[in-house]
Amino acid sequence: MATFPLAPGSTIGILGGGQLGRMLALAAARLGFEIAILTPEPDACAARVAAHGIVAAYDDPDALAALARIAEVVTFEFENVPASVVAQLGALGVEVAPGPRALAMAQDRVDEKTFLRECRVPTVDFAAVANPRDVIAALDKLGAPALLKTRREGYDGKGQTWIESHADAEAAFERIGKVPAIVEARADFVRELSVIAARGRDGDVRAYPLGENHHENGVLRRTSAPAGVTAAVAAEAETIAARILTQLDYVGVIGVELFELAEGRLLVNEFAPRVHNSGHWTLDGCEVDQFEQHIRAVAGWPLGPTAPLAHVVMENLLGDEINDWPALAHEAEARLWLYGKGEPRPGRKMGHINRLRPLD
Repeated sequence: MATFPLAPGSTIGILGGGQLGRMLALAAARLGFEIAILTPEPDACAARVAAHGIVAAYDDPDALAALARIAEVVTFEFENVPASVVAQLGALGVEVAPGPRALAMAQDRVDEKTFLRECRVPTVDFAAVANPRDVIAALDKLGAPALLKTRREGYDGKGQTWIESHADAEAAFERIGKVPAIVEARADFVRELSVIAARGRDGDVRAYPLGENHHENGVLRRTSAPAGVTAAVAAEAETIAARILTQLDYVGVIGVELFELAEGRLLVNEFAPRVHNSGHWTLDGCEVDQFEQHIRAVAGWPLGPTAPLAHVVMENLLGDEINDWPALAHEAEARLWLYGKGEPRPGRKMGHINRLRPLD
C-alpha cells in the first residue's frame, strides 16, 4: 500500500482516457507526478500526454495487474467504470480515490437520491420504476409532466425523456429502452448552479465559487463563474457539498449540480464523483484549478486555495466548432483549451474556451 503524501516522481493511475483524464495528467505533471492511463480506446487523448498507457477493457485482469504494478494510487475520470474494477484493484493492494461507495452511489440515480435524502440534502421528489405501470403510479404521486431517467448510465441528456401525461407513460418507457428507471418531479427552478468542491485525506474541505450553467439539447453549453448569488445561497451550496463529501469519506474533487428555486432555496440534481465540466473555468480563473486540486487530494497533499482571480465564462466547443480555432486564438482575453481528439462529430466535446474579465 502507498504511503501518503506521495512524493514527486510517484505514479498515479487514471481509469479513462478522455479530456478530463488529459487535464488531470497535465496537472499531475506540473507537480512532478507521472500518470498511467488505462482505457479501452487505442488513441485516447489522455494517453498521449501520460507517461504510461495501457489499452484494455477496464475489467481486464492483466491490465489491472499491470496498472497495480506501476501506480501508487488510482483515480477515475468518469463514473461508469465497473464497480468490480475498484474491488480488483483493492485486492491487488492499490487504493482507488474517490472510493467505491462514491462510485456506486453515482452509478444508480435511485441510490444517489436516497443517499442525498439520508444526508439531509434536499432533492426533487422521485420514485423508482421498473415498468409502465410503475410510471403511471409515479405520475399519480409526483404529477405531470415529469422526467423519466434510466437508473444507470446516461449523460449529456441521454437516457432521459419527459413524460407529458399518463397516456405517454408506456411510450416514454420505450423511449429509454424499457430499463429500470427513476421518475423525478419537475423542478420549478430559475437557474442551474454547480459547486465544485474537494476533500483531502486529512478531511479538509474546500469549495470553489458557484458557477451558473446553461444547457442546450441536454449538453452543458457554458458556465459563468463566479455566479452572482447571495451569501446565503453560497453558504448553503458549500454546506451541501461538505455533507456529501463527509458522509462518503470522500477524497478528491466532486461536482454537485444544483437547482436554484425562485425563493433562493437549492435542490441537488445530481453529483459527479470526479472533476466536472462546469469546473473548467477554474483552469484560468482560480489560484489552484480543479484538476490540480484533485491530484493534490488523491496524492495526500494539502488542498490549495480556491479563491477566484477573474470572472470567467467557459464555453464548450462542440463538433465542427473546433474549426474556429484560428479566430478563437486571436481573442486577447481568452484561453483556448483543445483536447486533441480526432473526428469532430456533432455534439462531441472537442475543447473549451475560457473568456476572462476582471472581478466585479
